[in-house]
Amino acid sequence: MLDFTILSENMDMFMEGFKTTLFVSFLALISSFVLGTILAIFRIAPIKPLNWIGGIYVEFIRNIPILIILFFIFTGLPVLGIRLSGFTAGTIALTVYTAAFIAEAIRAGIMAVPKGQTEAARSSGLNYVQTMWYVILPQAIKIVIPPLGNQFINLVKNSSILTIVAAGELMYQGDLISSRTFVTFDVYIFVAIFYLIITIPLSLGVNYLEKHLAKSN
Repeated sequence: MLDFTILSENMDMFMEGFKTTLFVSFLALISSFVLGTILAIFRIAPIKPLNWIGGIYVEFIRNIPILIILFFIFTGLPVLGIRLSGFTAGTIALTVYTAAFIAEAIRAGIMAVPKGQTEAARSSGLNYVQTMWYVILPQAIKIVIPPLGNQFINLVKNSSILTIVAAGELMYQGDLISSRTFVTFDVYIFVAIFYLIITIPLSLGVNYLEKHLAKSN
């Protein structure tokens, strides 16, 4: 049986970690979506240097652990005189890592949009950027709602690595509570429940949005 006194007596710490996890996830979600969209456009742009930048970024970042990215930002940048808090370094690491996967998802969506859409937009007088922004991207994002939703959920779960840099999120608070109470199983069960409170509504929201968009089509 779970010892609910662990939860009640340490609710302030659990809630502090919960709010921090929500905040860092929200910031990283928005910034990784923006960066991922830009990278996706780079990968299919009719300009070779942009293709190379997008391709190198995606292939490099997708094939290294997020932990290395976090360590590079938090412990590597100070060598260059750039010192960041654990919260900031963790948010940037989540953004950099997740953006690579979002870029591939959006690129796949763009490629799935019929080429006739681009040709029609360009023939109506829109330039490349306007065509992507007003015509192609809205259709592409509708197509890739499920994989985007999965990446957003993964982002929330990956936020647990911030405990390594003492950013104050759920796992960090769980570690503090566990070391203080000498209880492990119950503490981390409660931590898992708090993560589920974030990820399950997010998953349901993505499913609802996918069905709603399918009906509107």
